[in-house]
Amino acid sequence: MIAILWRYEVRSEHRDAFEASYGPAGEWARLFAQSAGFRGTELLRGDDQSYITIDRWEKKEDFAAFLAEHEAAYRDLDKRTEGWTRSETRLGEFETVD
Repeated sequence: MIAILWRYEVRSEHRDAFEASYGPAGEWARLFAQSAGFRGTELLRGDDQSYITIDRWEKKEDFAAFLAEHEAAYRDLDKRTEGWTRSETRLGEFETVD
């Protein structure tokens, strides 16, 4: 299994919308769930009001296939939510160690 981690600094006036959209039942998770390899999303909030998302996929190829199939919807949702953050950093892709 792999996990893709992102860190966000969210504008205070958009925190509620961000949490609703990026949470485990939000728009992003629903979009990802269109792929059989998607295993779930976690949303973490830090003491400094920054956020981390953890998107879990069965394997790297599942995420690549999702992007290939749903690229337009991914870009559209990204564009609709981009103004909610001051920064967005992809922390990386990590593989589960057994």
